[in-house]
Amino acid sequence: MNKVRPLSIDDPALDCPVPPETVGRLIKADPESTAFLLDGIPEATRARLAVWLYGRSHTHEAGVRVAATCDGPTLRRAAGVVGSALYDLSRRPYAPPSHGTRAGASRISLGGSQRRA
Repeated sequence: MNKVRPLSIDDPALDCPVPPETVGRLIKADPESTAFLLDGIPEATRARLAVWLYGRSHTHEAGVRVAATCDGPTLRRAAGVVGSALYDLSRRPYAPPSHGTRAGASRISLGGSQRRA
């Protein structure tokens, strides 16, 4: 029997569980096409893929969409507490991340502050 090691989004050495072409299509696809693109991929692999995608800032949304095709126990087996949280998140309406935004910030200066003597 093959033993599947638990996944962690904190492990940067993990390889993607599907071919890069599949990831590219998932990232570019509209949400309605996700289930079609995942057709034929076993649920355990989809759960690992969901965690892998969610663990990267630029593919969060795709990870949540893939997680929505998995049941809770499968996501928990794939990633423990992270899988459980991802399952819960995938059952809520999607809200884009708000990190990096500030109300009233109209421009960013990379020059630093200037002191006058």
